[in-house]
Amino acid sequence: MTPHAHTPLVRIEQVSKIGKNLERPESVHFFSDGSLAASHRGRGVSRILPNGDVTTIGPDPAIANSHELVPNGIAPLADGSFLLSNIGEGGGIWHLSPEGTLSPHLMEADGIALAAANFIMTDAQDRTWITVSTIRQPRFDAYSDKVADGLIVLMDQSGARILADDICFSNECRLTPDGTGLVISETFSRRITHFDLVGGELKNRRTLAQFGRGDFPDGIRFDSQGHLWVTCIVSNRIWRIAPDGSRTLVLEDCDAALVDRVETALAEGQMGREHFYDTGTSRLCNMASIDFSSDESTAYVGSLCGDAILTFPISTVLGDHQ
Repeated sequence: MTPHAHTPLVRIEQVSKIGKNLERPESVHFFSDGSLAASHRGRGVSRILPNGDVTTIGPDPAIANSHELVPNGIAPLADGSFLLSNIGEGGGIWHLSPEGTLSPHLMEADGIALAAANFIMTDAQDRTWITVSTIRQPRFDAYSDKVADGLIVLMDQSGARILADDICFSNECRLTPDGTGLVISETFSRRITHFDLVGGELKNRRTLAQFGRGDFPDGIRFDSQGHLWVTCIVSNRIWRIAPDGSRTLVLEDCDAALVDRVETALAEGQMGREHFYDTGTSRLCNMASIDFSSDESTAYVGSLCGDAILTFPISTVLGDHQ
């Protein structure tokens, strides 16, 4: 069955928005008090209260290594600060204090500059996981299924080291629910790759899910049932991947003409930034990350092109498709 033959479990009419005046809210996080945090281009992080009120923290403008800060992934810390992965030309991992002070945190690993830092997360063992989409500058030169120089970096008490250096445009990564593996979006090869995590090293690389036309996996997150949710830019689809790799289409608002333009550009080696900041007729703003409310009744979705966080109910999805 082709992706186009699937019927989404969530209707586009069920999607609403929360917050306003956000700028490239690519990464979204839900907090137990019902508030959200999202990356904010040129500043740092926006906090969105349940009533939709927004407070943005960070310098105005935020400059990182003489270039505009473009926070992609954000990782909240216990003290109210954030770590930011800067996919802008200044690169690197940056620390944003609760008061809005920006400072460099990690600029290289194993002598390699973290040029296009894409994603960052911390885990229960106080480790920090970082992905770097490409070591090429500008990063748009790696918008190809023929380039695989993305990094996976682990930072722990021993320092920062590169665990993988051959990922096809590294995007979000997540530890598996049992902690024995790591999955990562390889955006331009259109797949989710699974590694075993053995003694702090990545082993036994294999494909968990391979996507087709129009689907470029970006943000990923596991739900409490061990299924992986995948947001796809360009196609504006969200898939839910079971542990055995089978998939369910959750949401879709796909512009076929946009997919044609992007696929043609990819085939001709002409992919550029403009292809990811063109939403065509889709109302979903190039969905790029996802998180869930504490009770998993609601999903929250960040995007490349939106000015708010998308939200929709999912309790029926989990209830009917376990």
